[in-house]
Amino acid sequence: MVPLTLAIIVILLFLNFRRFAEVAIIMGTLPFAMIGAIWLMYLLGYNFSVAVGVGFIALAGVAVEIGVIMLVYLNQSYQAMLETCERKGLAPRRETLRHAVLHGAGLRVRPVMMTAAAIIGGLVPIMIGQGTGSEVMGRIAAPMVGGMISAVVLALLVIPVGFYLWRARGLSHD
Repeated sequence: MVPLTLAIIVILLFLNFRRFAEVAIIMGTLPFAMIGAIWLMYLLGYNFSVAVGVGFIALAGVAVEIGVIMLVYLNQSYQAMLETCERKGLAPRRETLRHAVLHGAGLRVRPVMMTAAAIIGGLVPIMIGQGTGSEVMGRIAAPMVGGMISAVVLALLVIPVGFYLWRARGLSHD
């Protein structure tokens, strides 16, 4: 089910963005989100199971959602930069692009942090809970909790850097 889920995510992203480069930026960051999930599963001593697979699928969906929102804001900031440069009669430069990327990413810091905090805050009690069904629910929640920690880093650092490197091709350094 995990490969099928990833294939569906790729198709939906391509239908949304219509550019493979943007789909590659988002899909290329998914392994970073999975690192936190694998790390927490290792620390808790969980083996891979159906419940853990469900947690990974949910994590992939949330990480892609955060990435899409970040990319949308980066694109909006990039388009605003192009319009400003055109209005002033200037050619876009890497320094201008860097400011646009920082502005677009800066607008998403609070929403990304709030999303991660809400998911982590809601799932930690499920993950550490005791009682009937807790062994299954904890294994679903663990990949989400661990993955959200690394997903925040990827959304705030990796996606803007990938976007900058992609858009900076062909721009002058001056």
